[in-house]
Amino acid sequence: MPKESFFKNRIKSIGFALKGMFLLLRTEPSIKIQFFITLIVTACGFYFEISSTEWIVQVLAIGMVMGVEGVNTAIEKICDYIQPNLDPKIGFIKDISAGAVMIVSVLASIIGLIIYVPKIF
Repeated sequence: MPKESFFKNRIKSIGFALKGMFLLLRTEPSIKIQFFITLIVTACGFYFEISSTEWIVQVLAIGMVMGVEGVNTAIEKICDYIQPNLDPKIGFIKDISAGAVMIVSVLASIIGLIIYVPKIF
């Protein structure tokens, strides 16, 4: 059986990643909320005509929150698969993962405040 080319493997990888992204958006309530917030903040960016630097920081903050949320979801799914019953060790792992999402969410919120509060007032 011939080995697939590097290019074909990259295309397949992109396909799997897109599938995962859409699965997250379709199935996870927290990502749906974050995506809705992303749409609002993006609209605000256009409305307030934020600078290129502000766009860069905003997009990075959004990407961090949604990316870490995706990893958190994957960790939770793996934990539930490995141990479907209540287990304090699994709970500890899931709490740490959720805590990581909280950290980037708080920082993203602070970034949003830094960008938009001066424009609003």
